[in-house]
Amino acid sequence: MKVVKAYPDGLFCWVDLMTSDILGAKQFYKELFGWQFVDITTDKGPIYTMCQLEGLNVAGLSQMSPDLQSQGMPPVWSSYIKHDHVDQIADRIDSLGGKVIMPLMDIMQEGRMLMATDPSGAVFGVWQPMNHIGAQLVNMPNTLIWNELQTHDIKQAQNFYCKLFGWDASMDENDYVSFSTDKRVHAGMMQIQKEWGEVPPNWSIYFMVDDIEDAVTEIKRLGGNLRVPPTAVGEMGTFSVVQDPQGAFFTIMQFYGPVDDPPGY
Repeated sequence: MKVVKAYPDGLFCWVDLMTSDILGAKQFYKELFGWQFVDITTDKGPIYTMCQLEGLNVAGLSQMSPDLQSQGMPPVWSSYIKHDHVDQIADRIDSLGGKVIMPLMDIMQEGRMLMATDPSGAVFGVWQPMNHIGAQLVNMPNTLIWNELQTHDIKQAQNFYCKLFGWDASMDENDYVSFSTDKRVHAGMMQIQKEWGEVPPNWSIYFMVDDIEDAVTEIKRLGGNLRVPPTAVGEMGTFSVVQDPQGAFFTIMQFYGPVDDPPGY
C-alpha cells in the first residue's frame, strides 16, 4: 500500500461531503466502499468525520446546517487543492475573476483553508496543511482517483486555474483538457453540453472501483441513483455518474490497466 506523506502545491489533496443526513451517508459509503469513520469534535462546534480505509484518511463528511437545508442547498462533494501559501492564493483569486466565498480560517491545528468560486461559479477549496495533509490513500480502489471541472467556458477556466496555480493544460482530439503540474497529470476539464440539461459548473470527483457493474448494482441496492450508465472511455476504462441516497453526485470508474502511483508517497 502506497501511503501519501505530502502533496506538491497545486494538486488536489482532499474531498469531503456536506450532507443532509450524515448517518445515512455513513451507512451508504460504508457498504459501498468499506469506509470506517472517526468523528472529530471541532473548535467551531460541529462534528467532522474522517472516512478511512485501514486506519488511513481518504475523505471527509459533515452534517449540513439546518440553515443551509432551509435554503435548498443540496448535498455536495467538494474538492480541495493543496497550497502552502493559501493567503497568497486568496489575494489573487479576485484579480483573476474568481471570488473567495468563505473567509480564510484555521482549522484547529489541522490546516488553513478557503473556499472560492472560479469565474464561472464552480466551487473549490484550497488547503494549507499542518497536521492534516489530506487523503493518505488515493489512486486505489474505493479512494479518490480524479477531479474534473465541468464548465460552460473552458478557455476562461483554463486561464484562471493556470494563472492561479501554475498548471499546464493540454487538449486532446475530443476537446478534453488535462491539467498537469511538473508533468504529473492530475485533473481534467470538459465543456458542459446542452443535452446534459441544467448542470451548473462544478468540480466533479471520481472514485476508483474494482468492478463497475458490481458497484452500480450495489449503489442501486443501497438507495442511490444511476445518472449516467457505465460508459467506456476508449481503452482507459469505464465510468458511471451516480448519486448517493441524499442526492450528492459523484463518479465511479473502473480502469482496464494500471493507474498512476499516488503523489508524495
